[in-house]
Amino acid sequence: MSQLHARIAIIGGGPGGYEAALVAAQLGAEVTVVERDGLGGACVLTDCVPSKTLIATSTMMAALEGSQSLGIRVNQAGNGAALLDAPRLYARVQSLARAQSADVASRLSAEGVKVIAGTARLAGPHRVVAGDTEIDADAVLISTGAEPRILPGSEPDGERILTWRQLYDLETLPEELIVVGSGVTGAEFASAYQALGSQVTLVSSRDRMLPHEDADAAMVVEEVFRRRGMTVLGRSRAARVARTGDGVTVTLSDGRTVRGTHCLLTVGMVPNTSGLGLAEAGIAVDEHGFVPVDKVSRTTAPGVYAAGDCTGVLMLASVAAMQGRIAMWHALGEAVKPLRLRNVAATIFTDPEIATVGVPEKAVSSGEIPDAVVVKQPLATNARAKMEGFRDGFVKLIARRSTGTVLGGVVVAPQASELILGVSLAVERQLTVDHIAHTFAVYPSLSGSLTEAARKLMQPAEGTF
Repeated sequence: MSQLHARIAIIGGGPGGYEAALVAAQLGAEVTVVERDGLGGACVLTDCVPSKTLIATSTMMAALEGSQSLGIRVNQAGNGAALLDAPRLYARVQSLARAQSADVASRLSAEGVKVIAGTARLAGPHRVVAGDTEIDADAVLISTGAEPRILPGSEPDGERILTWRQLYDLETLPEELIVVGSGVTGAEFASAYQALGSQVTLVSSRDRMLPHEDADAAMVVEEVFRRRGMTVLGRSRAARVARTGDGVTVTLSDGRTVRGTHCLLTVGMVPNTSGLGLAEAGIAVDEHGFVPVDKVSRTTAPGVYAAGDCTGVLMLASVAAMQGRIAMWHALGEAVKPLRLRNVAATIFTDPEIATVGVPEKAVSSGEIPDAVVVKQPLATNARAKMEGFRDGFVKLIARRSTGTVLGGVVVAPQASELILGVSLAVERQLTVDHIAHTFAVYPSLSGSLTEAARKLMQPAEGTF
């Protein structure tokens, strides 16, 4: 289709939707975005931006609590402890979310994108209905996101039993917070609220928290959590949550009970795909309601694409945004590189952070990835880490044994989300450990451990490790 005359309709204004809109508009298409809750979607308004703002404060609190080892005395309120102003914190979280949403709106407006506030549905594969407005389109992108899954019989009340989207409406810090679910979201909020001053109990149905992540990394973070006073209950599946006066009681599947003042449910996501008219438009969904897509974001209906959490593909804002861009490049006839999930860098914003990219170590140990070698460089020997007063964490590199090509890596450290970029670049560009080892790293720096790990894997002159 001619880009100058192409009509693009996008349902959902989160990262998948608004990034797609920007690409399509810049390529000359006529673009309409329909968004129900506000531009930026849940990512900006209730999920990623608010949670990471909260975590930024919690990280600062943790740093202040541990500052005595650096020769600093915090003498607030005469007790040597930093105190949290919870109303001010929550107000800042919500203010920054609104500001980010406004920035997205300004950018779309500057690019000439039409935005309709409301709920949309498909009236066929190339027609979108939003209220009284009908939009005919040459290509449609579905980017409707997902909602927190609710534990049956444990419906949130927004006061004591909460999803993470309800936390920011609280007026005080939860005194005793029970976090049900030890995946990424549960671990992040457990870490944050423990640092902010809550007494946290983390309920995990698995042997360990973060069961789908690098085992060494999860072990380090769990040890830090326990050392800081958090209660971590492994092999403890929550059966139901009930409000009991001014508190909550979580009943586990084996009959044990856990009591606290508040409970945060982090037990997964369900896609926002009902009521969209997908079946009528010929768009398949899986048994969980997610929209399957191929590596260029196509659904089963010609000319209809999908991006973001509603597809169930790595629920990350960066992935949603790339899916949306790829969809528009493909729809408008541009050269496009299919999505490669193993090149996606991801971070768990606990304290310390866990950042990963590429092939995981379990793929090497299981034999799925042959001819590979792994090295782990502890940060305990890193000079910068010693100076800044932390001893937990490591850099892990995974490389092809025969060629030294970097296949993946893990970083556990403060600011691991920044440190992983070097490993991501190596994976994306198929660099070798020799390339990293011969690159200058600042001394002292945490990134020096990355080059040190690479030197341990350097390819000898004869061509083998």
